Amino acid sequence: MKRLFPIFSVITVLLLAYGFYEAIWVAPTERTMGDVQRIFYYHVPSAWTAFLLFFINFLASVQFLASATPTTRRAVAWTFDILGAIGAIAAFYIPLPAGMEPSAVATTVLMIPLSYYIVGKFFDGPALDILAVTAAEVGVVFCTIVLVTGPIWARPVWGIWWTWDLRLTTTLVLWLIYVSYLVLRRFSDSAQTPKLAAVLAVFGALDVPLVYFSIWFFRTQHPQPVIGGGGSIDPRMMHVLLINWLAFSCLAGMVCWARYNLEKMKRDIDEALALESLMGTDSATQAKAQIPLGRGPA
Repeated sequence: MKRLFPIFSVITVLLLAYGFYEAIWVAPTERTMGDVQRIFYYHVPSAWTAFLLFFINFLASVQFLASATPTTRRAVAWTFDILGAIGAIAAFYIPLPAGMEPSAVATTVLMIPLSYYIVGKFFDGPALDILAVTAAEVGVVFCTIVLVTGPIWARPVWGIWWTWDLRLTTTLVLWLIYVSYLVLRRFSDSAQTPKLAAVLAVFGALDVPLVYFSIWFFRTQHPQPVIGGGGSIDPRMMHVLLINWLAFSCLAGMVCWARYNLEKMKRDIDEALALESLMGTDSATQAKAQIPLGRGPA
């Protein structure tokens, strides 16, 4: 696997360079906003990547909590299966916003239990906790990019840096939740910290669909969706957008790969040091017990 990392890194750099070239020089200029709209090719992929990472954090956290007993693990797996089936069927019977295809919604819903099983297949026990904290750390970075690029884009278009719009506010809340998650992981040494953090992650993940669907069901300052929802986008713009999302996803994967290995190495070292310290204490105790007691003064 170590040999694949340099190759993956080179591919990521090439994708980022190609995406930058496409976004700045190839993509057509938006008629109303002009060149400032080109930040769209970084703002939106950053948001999608952050959502994906928080989703991975959610799955890993649920798996970690469910791994306590085999019964809990089976119950949670059945819950994902049942909810996935109900959601896929309901997509064809409940009214959806204009532009949402029932088949696309059903496929997306079915991907949730499938992703749950994929995470459970390749990660188990402490590895799930490492995956969760890794995805949260990198997700916060991309969510920060969203919160930075958004006001930069809004200032020349809206005339203001920030407004307490539902989409903006829920995104800020999402960022604060996961920053709180990382603070808890960083400054708490309790044995229950991983479980408490996993519960907080599950709670924070509930904000992700609220952020995404806020502009579908509510009137907001934020532009309406250009993909689905009755919106439209120039095919050349969509091409550049998807290229940059692929590049950002590869970048996130590369950073998560490195951060995962670093966290695993750190925990292995901490475990080895703790074991060495325990063995040293036991050896000292045994040696002390073997020393004969000297006679006191007559």
